[in-house]
Formats: sequence, C-alpha cells, structure tokens
Amino acid sequence: MTDGRPALASWVDPPVSAVGEVVARALAEDLEPLGDVTAALLDPATTGTAALVARSAGVVAGRLAATRAFAAVDTSIEVDWRLPDGTTVAPGQTIATVSGPLAAILTAERTALNLLCHLSGVATLTARFVAAAPGAQIWDTRKTTPGLRALEKAAVRAGGGVNHRGNLSEWVLLKDNHLAALGVTEAVRLARSRWPGRTVQVEADRIEQLEEAITAGADIVLLDNMSLDEVERCVALRGDATRPLLEVSGGVDLETVGAIAATGVDLISVGALTHSAPVLDIGLDIDASPTPPAPNEA
Repeated sequence: MTDGRPALASWVDPPVSAVGEVVARALAEDLEPLGDVTAALLDPATTGTAALVARSAGVVAGRLAATRAFAAVDTSIEVDWRLPDGTTVAPGQTIATVSGPLAAILTAERTALNLLCHLSGVATLTARFVAAAPGAQIWDTRKTTPGLRALEKAAVRAGGGVNHRGNLSEWVLLKDNHLAALGVTEAVRLARSRWPGRTVQVEADRIEQLEEAITAGADIVLLDNMSLDEVERCVALRGDATRPLLEVSGGVDLETVGAIAATGVDLISVGALTHSAPVLDIGLDIDASPTPPAPNEA
C-alpha cells in the first residue's frame, strides 16, 4: 500500500478524503517553508527499513493516516501492516514495517506517529469502556479535536464503540436550551414536520420529560446526569418497547460505566473517548544498517 488505501476499505476506516486533508495539513505544518532541513543532509538514494513498534499495550487505529503520511512524502515508501485497525497490540510488538528512502521515512515519521499514536489512544480508551460496560453500547460525542472528527470517530469504531451523530446536520437533538424555548411535544412535532427523514432525540433530566418524549414519538431519549435510581425507573417506564432508545450521559467514567450499563440502557455516551484519551506509545525503530546508494559506475 502506497496511497493510504487498502484494496477494500474496512467499515472502521475513515473516509479517504478526510484522511488526505488531515495529512496534508499536518505535513504542511511540519514542512513549510523550507522542508526538512535535517533529513536533507542524507543522501536521497540511501534506503532503509524501520518498524512501528508498540511501547505499551492497546488497540491499533490510524493505519490509513500513517500510510498516507509516508506516501505523501514519497510514493516509493512501502508500509507493510502486520496488525489492522481494531487489533490488540502488546508492548514490543511490531505493528508495521516501513521501507524506502531513509530521508523520506524520517521526514514523515512524526506526522505518521502523531496520528497513529493519538488515534490508537482513542481506540484503546474506547475498548476499555466497552469491556467495562457489557450489555450497553459505548457512544462517542461531538467533543472531538477540530479537523479530526472523522478520524477520531473511526478510531472509536476500531475500539468497539459506536458513533453518535457526526455533525449538526445528521439528526435533530433537542437539548435543554432548545426545549426551554419550545417544550418537548412542540419541538418533536416541528422536527417531524420539517425534517421527516431525520432521527429525533430529546434530552431529559427528569422522568416527566421522558414520559412526554415517549408520547411525542421521540426516537432516542438522552437521560442527562440522572442518578442510577432514576435511570432504572426510566428503563422500567419504557418497558419492553424497543423505542425510544435510552442513552445515558454525564457522570460516566470507567468506575461508573458498569453500573450504568447494568440498568438496561441501550447507549452510554462518553466525551472522554475523543477529548481526553491518552496517546498509545508507539515508536519508529530504524534499522541500524541503512543501505547506501550504489556506487556510480559511469
């Protein structure tokens, strides 16, 4: 793979257009105006091999972004991925090998690692929440790094989570400030009338609002900062119905998510997946014996 794309994209992969835009911005930030003045000291004909190696345990994500970073610097760089996105990696395990012109590999190194480490960190934290919350799905939020949303949401998928709406156009989410002006019933009615093909979600911080949202025909109800007892009462109120889906938001961390999942809710949203995930430590280890250029026989 030299263009940042596998032969057939996986459902966890981000859009290749988004990957290209992110990588182009990152490389421009690193290389303008004069390029890599240090790597320019190397003979451009010298080749080498490097390994992307995990320094700690986690879940891999960001393969397309890292591959695209190397290819954008030099299309002759070859990246051989040993582990696809969504794979668990152990400390010391090789994730991929990189071969090609050594100067180009070194120029792309930091951009590739920045994206790979960050996105793998998102996938790793997501996997921890998923493991701690059997029976419920872990949802991300729009609390993403500006410009990286599509890539971060793909990393959430790689970690076993699911995606909330990607942007404000995807569906109607009526939060407390909207409801203060419209009320639950009227807000849902207007949403159904104006956007008949969109999902309609209502935020509720009181059980009475859930009751009104069910009567109004909401698709999803977000139970905001409710106690466990209140969440259990909401689940009981919905009963055996499959709609509305019930989402819990607020006060969710690795210590509380298991008890929240045990209430029977469908979805638990966690902003920390994208705004607070620590990076997964991954390094690029260069072969100590790069291949020098062939002697000029002319």
